[in-house]
Amino acid sequence: MTTIDKDSSVPLRSAWSAHIARRMSAGNPFYALSALGLFALIWFLLTGDDWKSWLVGLPAVIVAAWCAVRLQGLDRERISLSGLMRFLPFFIWESVLGGIDVASRVMRPKMHIAPGFLDYRMRLTQLSARRLFVNCLSLLPGTLAADLDGEYLRIHTLDRGIDLNDELLRLERMVSAVYGESL
Repeated sequence: MTTIDKDSSVPLRSAWSAHIARRMSAGNPFYALSALGLFALIWFLLTGDDWKSWLVGLPAVIVAAWCAVRLQGLDRERISLSGLMRFLPFFIWESVLGGIDVASRVMRPKMHIAPGFLDYRMRLTQLSARRLFVNCLSLLPGTLAADLDGEYLRIHTLDRGIDLNDELLRLERMVSAVYGESL
């Protein structure tokens, strides 16, 4: 049963939630001061009573609080825990394979490279998912994101003769699972 405030027809629970949301909004000076105080406390707990550390700590605390205020207003997409748990081993494995591939190419007396570009149309719709995809692209052996134009991604590759489409689709599916997005 929800209790109704005498002065309005808004349930108290939703009124309280709205009050908390206003208190924690990025535009509220209380939020900025709270962030500043929290980061200052963390710095103090980490460094103790060495006041010389505040030469570095004060700018770091101010920058951290500024970042917290700026990031608070961003919309956040939900992350699928099961998708993330499947992505992490994939991320580690592909990092190792990509490093081995590039190292083996450049360590040979005659490097087996034929650099070039290819264009790939991303099917991901969420901005965070697209960012993760672009940032993880360098995991694939010999690839690097070069340009993003809308849904098209220009990729620099060390060997343009290799068909990367299957690898790109697999990476895109793994990223879409992290954000619960269906392709």
